Amino acid sequence: MIRRMFGNTGLEVSVLGFGAMHISADKLSDKEAETLLHTVIDSGINLIDTARGYRSSEERIGKFLSGRRNEIVISTKIGYDIPGYEDWTYDCIVAGVDAALKRLQTDYIDIVHFHSCPLATLEQGDITRALEEAVRAGKVRSAAYSGDNEALGYAIASDRFNSVQCSVNLCDQTVIDHDLPALVQKEMGVIAKRPIANAPWRFDERPVGDYSEVYWTRWKQMDIDPNGIDWQELALRFTAFLPGVHSCIVGTSSLDHLLKNIELVNKGALPQEMVDTIRHAYQTNDSGWVSQC
Repeated sequence: MIRRMFGNTGLEVSVLGFGAMHISADKLSDKEAETLLHTVIDSGINLIDTARGYRSSEERIGKFLSGRRNEIVISTKIGYDIPGYEDWTYDCIVAGVDAALKRLQTDYIDIVHFHSCPLATLEQGDITRALEEAVRAGKVRSAAYSGDNEALGYAIASDRFNSVQCSVNLCDQTVIDHDLPALVQKEMGVIAKRPIANAPWRFDERPVGDYSEVYWTRWKQMDIDPNGIDWQELALRFTAFLPGVHSCIVGTSSLDHLLKNIELVNKGALPQEMVDTIRHAYQTNDSGWVSQC
């Protein structure tokens, strides 16, 4: 598994990260979750991304991987849902970091993001101050923002974060033109979320109301010829090897899907002419498209 230095954070991350939302699924037993998490690490993936809102995800990571702490880079997201605290306040951030430390069974967390809070919330300097204090206290290594559009631009320009997580895929390329240049210039770590665009090719017709609906509409309009490459492979390799992106996170509860994604990423970058085709298809059809948060 290819690994990259994560901006100027001092962390090194695998090009493919594991999105751990699915390990909280009720249908997944403790034993199945344990097997999946250890297979992730044994396969060379070291970045595991979770969140306060992913139900039992943090607890299962702590329960099953605390003995392999030095092999993993943990990324989580906070800002809300701490009993006794108002969401998105200084005290909520302080308590959120401490709660995550406890649930993950660790004395430090590598990357802590604000979880997709809107611009007006992000502009509250006290919540960022709380996260910065957690960094100074050694509880957090990288203060980060997870989100898109205006709030992402504000986070980058503020110089108060050293990494971000944002939507980047063949159907969502706004970040490539508008934010990646600044992220590269500032040497910030970049995690791409939704790297396979929620797999819109699963649907023959527009999936009205589904998470994939917006991307399905764009995908159809872009009308890309994959030139014989499987769509999953095309999408994943496109995102994983974009200059400025350090890792892309894919979530799954399936061992087969996990191993398949590893196989695809290990093929390396797409031919440049295919990358150019995907970029051209987006740019010529973009009618004010914004990133999906």
